[in-house]
Amino acid sequence: MILHTIQTSPAKGNRLALCLRFMREQDSLLLLGDGINSLLSPQIKQQLSNTTLYLLQDDVNARGLANALMQYDMISYEDFVALTISHNKVINW
Repeated sequence: MILHTIQTSPAKGNRLALCLRFMREQDSLLLLGDGINSLLSPQIKQQLSNTTLYLLQDDVNARGLANALMQYDMISYEDFVALTISHNKVINW
């Protein structure tokens, strides 16, 4: 079980697409930093619909997207640490 993290917007490269190619069903994805902006694309939202997905709450709030993304699991930094411990491996894309 792997925790994948994305910190950059899809506009700045293909990291999210590459990550999704290698993710397995039991893996999780955490969007933080500009990676949160990925969810502004309806196409990417659809691609992530069957993914265990988490968003870093502070980064969502910093971008003013809390209302637009309220349907997603938002986590604190403490929850982030707990996720890294509960997964066998963490890959930062």
